[in-house]
Amino acid sequence: MSRFPLALLPFALVIASAAAQTPDDAAKTLKKAATYYREKVASHGGYVYYYSPDLKQRWGEGKADADTLFVQPPGTPTVGMAYLNAYAATGDKYYLDAATETAEALVYGQLQSGGWTQTIHFGPAKRVGKYRNGKGGGWNVTSLDDDQTQAALAFLIRADNALKFKHAAIHEATEYGLKALLAAQYANGAFPQGWRGRSPKQPVKAATFPDYDWKTQGRVKEYYAAYTLNDNLAGTVAEVLIAAHDVYKDDKYKTALAKLGDFLILAQMPDSQPGWCQQYNFDTVPIWARKFEPPAVTGWESQDVTRTLLRIARHTGEKKYLAPVPKALAYFKKSLLPDGRVARYYELKTNKPLYMDAKYQLTYDDTAAPSHYGWKQPAHFDAIERTTRTRRLASRCRPRSRRPRSRSPRSSPGWTPTAAGSVPTPANA
Repeated sequence: MSRFPLALLPFALVIASAAAQTPDDAAKTLKKAATYYREKVASHGGYVYYYSPDLKQRWGEGKADADTLFVQPPGTPTVGMAYLNAYAATGDKYYLDAATETAEALVYGQLQSGGWTQTIHFGPAKRVGKYRNGKGGGWNVTSLDDDQTQAALAFLIRADNALKFKHAAIHEATEYGLKALLAAQYANGAFPQGWRGRSPKQPVKAATFPDYDWKTQGRVKEYYAAYTLNDNLAGTVAEVLIAAHDVYKDDKYKTALAKLGDFLILAQMPDSQPGWCQQYNFDTVPIWARKFEPPAVTGWESQDVTRTLLRIARHTGEKKYLAPVPKALAYFKKSLLPDGRVARYYELKTNKPLYMDAKYQLTYDDTAAPSHYGWKQPAHFDAIERTTRTRRLASRCRPRSRRPRSRSPRSSPGWTPTAAGSVPTPANA
């Protein structure tokens, strides 16, 4: 959602007003907001997106009851990160205790498969997860969609670090989740959108255009197992791997990050359209996902891929991850829409902006496109190009000393406030 989440609004107001207050006033206001959220808003230690002023109504993606928490940003991990930010700024253990309670809620809802899905249920529901540490049901598909597992892991890594790795349940859940994430990575470095267990070995191939009629063929029921970049998955996974490497100092996370970069190089489409697609089959051919997500070059996720390649180059010190970026930027700059935005989809080979009509039929006409999806998105290629130029002008590309960072919103061009904050969210994703 493009609106700033109500669950974080008091924290936003504190940040916005702090400059006009004394430090003591700011600290008191911060404590008042955090106390309200911890002691009045929290349910089972977790959160949803929005609350009515009397706290009697709660919403995430839809209406929620008091026994339902949302993992997907801007839910439980987002508020947990706000507590950790407050602890880092003040040193007040109250915030660390609040963050610990939030982390414990995530531990309760961790799936047997290692990660999380959109929600955690502490009571009856239509589909309850197969929880490792809680009273669950049978659903055991870990999801990387919409930053669900990534946001949970990013918060738990930081919480584990803040707790000096002494909270056994949080530390164990974090290690278990990271182990599952690494096991889900394919041999070529890609990640699926979701998994129940270790990903099977598949051939390593460079991306190619379909050699069949992609408009009528190539639909896969379990597209979530395919190589996925949809909804900026590459960027959020990369942030988790970087955070894990920074905190735990284990090179297996850096190796996984490099493998992800290798896949992003492989997944770049041929030179006529050197962007990326939302999902690929095991031959690295673009495929359908949902009925409104065709195989096509994507203007939105490709921006995330270029940013991710820059981050991978910076963290690994490998210049090869910069190589795909210039031709992608040149291609997209030539493909901008008349209003300066970028199309979510460009038709394979013709490069025409591609849409759906009200009946979900492919069309080049955007006038009847369903409003629930972001068919046109902001273009941030100039900002990405400036960052690329900076990297290339550096005397040498090397890893730098990094501190574990919050996934709070960034101020660089193209970044908007999101739940976990690491990647921009498309309008009507």
